[in-house]
Amino acid sequence: MPVPGPRCCSWGTTAVFGVVVAAIVFADEKLTARKSVGVAFGVAGVIAAKGLDNLAHIDLRSLGQLAVLAGTLCYAMAGSFARANLSGLSPLVASAGMLTGSTLVMIPLAWGVDGMPSLALEPRTWMAIGYYSLIGTAGAYLLYYSILAKAGSGNLMLVTLMLVPVAILLGHLVLGEVLLPRHFIGFGFIATGLIVIDGRLIRAIRRIGV
Repeated sequence: MPVPGPRCCSWGTTAVFGVVVAAIVFADEKLTARKSVGVAFGVAGVIAAKGLDNLAHIDLRSLGQLAVLAGTLCYAMAGSFARANLSGLSPLVASAGMLTGSTLVMIPLAWGVDGMPSLALEPRTWMAIGYYSLIGTAGAYLLYYSILAKAGSGNLMLVTLMLVPVAILLGHLVLGEVLLPRHFIGFGFIATGLIVIDGRLIRAIRRIGV
């Protein structure tokens, strides 16, 4: 059986870029020592779950890898841009505007590259399209803008750390991929990082004098 693992090293860098960009742009999202330590634990968890041997494949001379890193930086900057410019809009309006704009950009490009799409698709294909359109995209962006308004752009980007355990566990449950000790070690580091960033459990332990 195949061994699961994140397909891209960008998940950890998205969280790092997210908190750094937010700290630069917003006075109320300063990069505190606690947040720095928490993000460091989270990134360590991503690396542990993916496997240290995969670090040997990182090559900053690779245009493809540089493009992926640039994409994670753009994703982080988009969160700060949205908070700075769309905070006065409801999540519904912000989501509709963003998706409408991206659709208008992508349709002519997709049509020009791939041609007229075929509508003769299997029912399960239409179900998949409906899922990722309505739930995985529209619903996800409603949640995205709701969390952005409540938690800030830096905290919003931390959700990318959760992609690692979710992807690995789904690979195990759906595809029968093997869970290795390093995956659980990585999960532990990620959980520790999120607990440190959140701070509530640490404060509770201090209050009871443990």
